[in-house]
Amino acid sequence: MSILIDKINELKKKRNAVILAHNYQRGDVQDVADFAGDSLGLSQQAAKTKADIIVFCGVHFMAETASILCPDKLVLLPDEHAGCPMANMITLRELKIKKKEHPHAKVVCYVNSTAAIKAESDICCTSSNAAKIVSSIPKDQEILFIPDKSLGGYISSKLNRPMILWEGFCPTHHRILAEHIIKLKREYPDAKVVVHPECTPDVIALADHVASTTGIAKYCNDTNTKEFIIGTETGILHRLKKENPQKTFYAITHLADCSNMKLISLEKVLWSLEDLVYQIKVPDDIAVKARVAIQKMLDLS
Repeated sequence: MSILIDKINELKKKRNAVILAHNYQRGDVQDVADFAGDSLGLSQQAAKTKADIIVFCGVHFMAETASILCPDKLVLLPDEHAGCPMANMITLRELKIKKKEHPHAKVVCYVNSTAAIKAESDICCTSSNAAKIVSSIPKDQEILFIPDKSLGGYISSKLNRPMILWEGFCPTHHRILAEHIIKLKREYPDAKVVVHPECTPDVIALADHVASTTGIAKYCNDTNTKEFIIGTETGILHRLKKENPQKTFYAITHLADCSNMKLISLEKVLWSLEDLVYQIKVPDDIAVKARVAIQKMLDLS
């Protein structure tokens, strides 16, 4: 393992590369990264990096976002099959039809979407800034929120703001059930329940705190409670345990494991740096339009 890490660090330096990893990645991949975080943090890091190469340990839409923000950089995704089921739940054709049905609606697009969908949207958001983004739009303005109905529903409820919601969702987060929480709360009555807004409304209703992965980490760091029941993809537990060795964390269910996120391994990170694969480049005509929606989000963040 240490030989692998040494080789990665050596090649990274030689190629002037930076490694970005999402909080849902395998623990050893998070540890080798220069920055590990949520979608917003990774977008911000990509936008400001001075590296020539970005090795993105996440899923395809994240690498696309880095490519859009850094057209002069070489963006690599260590496994070309690392996709996102939610991003595949909306097509360009379907979105254009929905926009025609609601010609005056502003399209707020969750970053868990393809570059082509972002290009057809007015502004992007992440789970950590969705409330701020939606709040920035005048109250009399109709909003079409895509593609995650769970995040959109949560924001709509939180802000008391009606929105048209797309029927997309995250299969990983929807495997977290309210009955799992009820059972764990019986076992650990003093534990705080912390969940991601991609969860279903009945799960969110049982939570003490709802936040993005970075928000979950901050809450667990700042709260004096010693036990936490965590409702998001299980990869976050690595970071939580690492940052809070004196605290105990329970996954609501180990079924909340995203197989796409876990496709990337240290070996694939090394191969990616060695062979410069797999290169992610968004076509210029799409990138120009998508960059407007992403930049609006970053300016508000």
